[in-house]
Amino acid sequence: MVTTPHTQYKRRGQIAEIWRRLKKNRMAMLGLVIVVILVALALSADLIADYDNVVIKQNVRERLQGPSVSHWFGTDEFGRDIFARIVHGSRISLIVGVVAVSIALATGGLLGSVSGYFGGRIDNIIMRVMDIFLSVPILLLSIMIVSVLGGSMFNLMLAIGLSSMPTFARIVRASVLSIKDQEFVEAARAIGAKNGTIILSHVLPNCLAPIIVQATLRVATAILSTASLSFIGLGIEPPAPEWGAMLASGRAYIRDAWHIVFFPGLIIMITILSLNLLGDGLRDALDPKLKR
Repeated sequence: MVTTPHTQYKRRGQIAEIWRRLKKNRMAMLGLVIVVILVALALSADLIADYDNVVIKQNVRERLQGPSVSHWFGTDEFGRDIFARIVHGSRISLIVGVVAVSIALATGGLLGSVSGYFGGRIDNIIMRVMDIFLSVPILLLSIMIVSVLGGSMFNLMLAIGLSSMPTFARIVRASVLSIKDQEFVEAARAIGAKNGTIILSHVLPNCLAPIIVQATLRVATAILSTASLSFIGLGIEPPAPEWGAMLASGRAYIRDAWHIVFFPGLIIMITILSLNLLGDGLRDALDPKLKR
């Protein structure tokens, strides 16, 4: 698809209009600010605390200390600084969330676009397979995949990504069905464009709005699934500072040292809430007709 100065100007105008509508939503902007802070913490984690000497190194003499000036969130049962572990844990959670959603988007988007564009028997076969995936709860399906492939960061991302794949497949299919018979697609067929070119250059770019919203919300689900799997021992293995694993190891000390589980649980809640607020705001900004 040829990009002209006029189309570039129109695209910039659309982006500016979306940003203007998003800025009007205070809760969405709050979610965006929190997400930006989390990303900044993840990128600067090595500058905030040394991984080997602070994050994973044990110091039994300082174990179970409460929040203080030297340890903002206190220390855990091994004397490790909880704030430093949460900061480094944000890197793990965000990487797993983004990569898992990318896997789900790539596989589900491909299957959904092929299913919606060609229809017929291909559509029926792909959607029935997606129905089989959807019949199993996401967390249970992730547990099954991790149990088969083994516990590692890559397998965890793959399991969560494949578990979220049917959702993207259905969303992309529905969008493609509403677009594939429009005039500009018929014009592309008339000039001899191949099906792959039509899907990639004409159909999918017009499906981006629901895909972006769903991807934002699914990152939150992926982070929560990562924490849940790590909590039951199937995710990121200790001593890596994963938020769910921190909750699991600290629950035995919850009566004597409440801060061990409070701060990891709080950061999980804030992260999920901010991504959901941002996703809701993007939905209203990208499609104002959905706004109440």
